Formats: sequence, structure tokens, C-alpha cells
Amino acid sequence: MTLSCFDLGERMLSVDEALSALREFVPGPLNSEYIPLSSLLGRVAAEEVASSINVPQQTNAAMDGIALAWPGNDAGHLRWKLVGRVLAGQRYDTAIAHGEAVAITTGAPMPDGTDTVIMNEQLTQYQDSDGVSWVEVARPETVKQGQNVRQAGEDVARGDLALSAGTRLKPQHLGLLASLGIAQVSVYRRPRVTIFSTGDEVNAPGEPLPEAGIYDTNRFALLGLLQRLGCEIIDAGILPDRREAIRAALQTAAGQSDAVVTSGGVSVGEADWIKAALDDFGELGFWRIALRPGRPLAFGLLGERRVPFFGLPGNPVAVVVTFLQFVQPALRRLEGEFKWTPWHLTALAESPLRSRRGRVDYLRGFYRCDDRGQLWVTTTGQQGSGILSSVVAANCLIEIGEESDAVDPGESVLVLPFHDLL
Repeated sequence: MTLSCFDLGERMLSVDEALSALREFVPGPLNSEYIPLSSLLGRVAAEEVASSINVPQQTNAAMDGIALAWPGNDAGHLRWKLVGRVLAGQRYDTAIAHGEAVAITTGAPMPDGTDTVIMNEQLTQYQDSDGVSWVEVARPETVKQGQNVRQAGEDVARGDLALSAGTRLKPQHLGLLASLGIAQVSVYRRPRVTIFSTGDEVNAPGEPLPEAGIYDTNRFALLGLLQRLGCEIIDAGILPDRREAIRAALQTAAGQSDAVVTSGGVSVGEADWIKAALDDFGELGFWRIALRPGRPLAFGLLGERRVPFFGLPGNPVAVVVTFLQFVQPALRRLEGEFKWTPWHLTALAESPLRSRRGRVDYLRGFYRCDDRGQLWVTTTGQQGSGILSSVVAANCLIEIGEESDAVDPGESVLVLPFHDLL
């Protein structure tokens, strides 16, 4: 498939068509590198990891108490001779005979001849007249053979697949890798992403605001989203509405980045230079998608390296929505997260939801769970594409498909939780 044969340019694409094009034209993962365990959080594994050991290595006690061979239904046997003690990190090398028990601490290997651990709270210990130590078990009917014992390999067995390639590593993955004794893992390189805003009216926060000016909301929202995705960011600031300035910025970005994300300047206004500059130094794939907010979204490829370019709209809500729906999956693909898919839930609408057939609407919503476990969702108020407070109050997007023009109260609707990015 090529951009030209897909005939995208001026045609209005559906959301699915746009996503399909992105999967085709955004390259595979970046190169891999070995990173130490302490720096792996948030990186994406580039290799499968199989365990070379059992975890736990040996069958061991799950709590403090005594280890013994439980006699099952032999309720007449209620006391055991205490013949020793074994601590975590040690081994008890003598086999335990019938009628004997060993005091044991959590994590200590089970001595040969034992299969059950009874916690201290159920035990009475005493010495007879000969100085021999004995333990008796209270409420033996509650004891089950094999209780409070961790079997060797019950977490991860030797040879098991412990980590799949394409996994974004969370704290629990780091703990699991540490339990296998693994000190470093091959991960995909972080994407290097250049961002800038465009517009003569756009001003940096902290500066005096001209009468006809606005503050640069979008670049800082994008900075946060990219940081959450673990990207390396090159911040090119604010560019004026000048074709040559934008062209030069795109050329520089294409030489030092794996992707470029801009906001503003992709509509049909006379001062919208992104599309024109892209024609000078790249190839425009598409720029209109049947969704709200965010219909003018330019995607193309820059320079000889064909670096993915995303020209997002100028309105701040549209920037957030289009980043989540289009830029995010493309960057995750660069990071090697090929199996990633957006998290979808189904909820019931608490109030009427309006849309228009022929496009996908993404409303900002807040979902909750009632006391019966049912999910409900409502909008966060005014839904204009410039009302960023609608995103601040939200915990999800409500997706209304192109075939629908309304959702009545009590009807099911798709919900896309913000999850780990917002």
C-alpha cells in the first residue's frame, strides 16, 4: 500500500480508515538496547524472557509455625515431638520421622518428610519431665494437609515464559524479573518526538497576553501526554504563521526525530501553513477524519527517512482527543507495543447524548459504578472543542458511533477510560 494508491488526501476518512492507514505507514519498532533492571520501568520489552529457575526455588513455609507430615483423618494423633528449628535461608538436613515436627519460619525450606505447616496461633508447646519438647494442635479438624506451604515453581516454573516481547514494564514486572535473578533486559528505544505549536496569536505562559492573543495550551498538554508514554521530547516552542519557518522546523525535526507532532495550522484558513509546508518537505497522507472533535488532522511522512508527522488541530480538546485516538497507538507501535489496544468498557447513559450520523463523536464523560456493580456515564457539561475544563472533569471519552445520532438514558454506550495517560 502507498499513500497515493490509498487515495487519502482530500477524502473524508472514517476513524477506522485513518487507524488502518496509520498501522500501514508508521514503521515497526525502533532499535533495541539492553537496560539494567533499575531503569526498566515504563520501557517495552524487545525479547521474551524464560525462567532458568523455579520460583520459589524450593518448597517452603508460607508462615511461621511447625512443619510436619499431617496424618489426615487420624484425629487421635494430636501431639508431635519438636526435634529442631529451621529459619529462612537455611536447610534442615535431617529427614523428619512420623510423629516429629520442626519449628519453621516463613520462607524456610520444608524439611524432607514434611508436607504441612500449622501456624503458631494453633499450637501449645510444653516440655515433659524428661525435658523433651512437644507441641499440641488446637482444633485439628481445621487443618488441611498441604496448608501454608508454597510449592517449588508454583509462581514460575523453570522454562516458563515469564515475559513476552511487547510488554510495557510495570513495577510488578520488575519484581518478577528480579525474582528470576535477571539484571538487564533488551527493550525498544524510546521514540524521540519533536513538538511545536504554530500561530501568530499563540503566546508562552508567563508572558503578557496581547489583546488578541491566547496562551499555548496545546504544547504543554502534549508534553504531558508524551512524558506519560515515555517518549524523549524535543520542544521546538512556538512558530509563527510563516511557511518558510515551518518548513525549516519540519526539516530539522525530520533529521533528529522518530515522529513529529504539531498543533494548529492544518485547517483551510489562509494562515494555515502546516499542510503547505508539508508538501515542500514531505508527503501528505490525509487531513480530514469524520470525527468530532478533531476533524482536521494532518498525517504524513517527512523527508527521506519518512518520519511520521501528525498535525493536530488547534483547539485544545481536539488535541487531546486526536492524540489519544491516533498519535498514541502510532507511538506505542514505535515503542514495540504491537498488541496494545484501547481499553473499552460498556456503560449505561445517565442522560441523553446527542451526535450526528456519519461521524464518530467523542464526548468527555465521567463514569461511575453503582452499588450493584453497574457502570453509568454522563458528560462533563459543555462539549465545545475549546473547553478544556470538560477534559479536566472527565475520566473517560464516550464514543458514539457514526451510525447513531443519539443515545437515550439507560441505553448502552462505549466508554474509553483515560487509564494511564490522563
